[in-house]
Amino acid sequence: MLGVSASTLRSWERRYSFPMPQRSEGGHRQYELEQIEALRQALEETHNASSAISLARNRGSAPPSCARLAEAFAAFDEQLADRQLEESLALRSVERTVEEMLLPAVADQAPAQRLTPAFEFAWRHATGWLSAHKRLTSPATRAVGVLILDPWTPFTLETLNAQALELVLRRAGLRTLSLTPATDRGRLGRAIRALEPRAVVLCGRAPLDDVARLIYAVRSISGRVTVFDFRGAVPDTGASTVVRLGDSATAARERLLEALDATRASAAGSARPFRTSA
Repeated sequence: MLGVSASTLRSWERRYSFPMPQRSEGGHRQYELEQIEALRQALEETHNASSAISLARNRGSAPPSCARLAEAFAAFDEQLADRQLEESLALRSVERTVEEMLLPAVADQAPAQRLTPAFEFAWRHATGWLSAHKRLTSPATRAVGVLILDPWTPFTLETLNAQALELVLRRAGLRTLSLTPATDRGRLGRAIRALEPRAVVLCGRAPLDDVARLIYAVRSISGRVTVFDFRGAVPDTGASTVVRLGDSATAARERLLEALDATRASAAGSARPFRTSA
């Protein structure tokens, strides 16, 4: 579990008195799993035996972390993964848990070429977790609707990030709807009239022709909407009028809200009647 020999472990016991085992009736060392887990995590963080032992002794049981969640995914341990996320929510917000633990832990399993069982397990677990928390969000407190265009390509990190963005936006009180750019534009009217979007966020790597046609259809139904790019969904040619939100879901939320508030203030100012003094 620690990647060291038994003699090294015994030398740590003599020198540092950690990890300190119990003895079986036959004299065999028996270690507390909590101590070993704490030490393993500390070794990954410090790469130094004395520093890791000091950290593990002071810390006690290892706190939830991206590395421990990645280990749960690699072990196909659904209960341990759930426990890591639940413990993280006791220390972090949903947004921080998503960005500091969930997404990096899935990315840690991402294959260079072909899909692996560990990555598929991690991706499916993350998708289910994000969907569950999206359903648990409170009703929208803002009238603004946001349409998210996501190609929904299974087992890609971009689709997972798009789900994270939708969760973060909903937790900010926004109304959201996710569609693929290839959706039937002839049946789009009812959905757009229900959402009344003021923003369209492009995610993933959808064909630009599909994106352009869908945005045109949305604007023909809803009027003027602002188009945003999340995580480089549109190539940056320098001539695009798309507003770029960056790579982080929480940072994207703040930029999106700022842009929508500025647009609303501008619209309110232009709507004021012109007055002259007598």
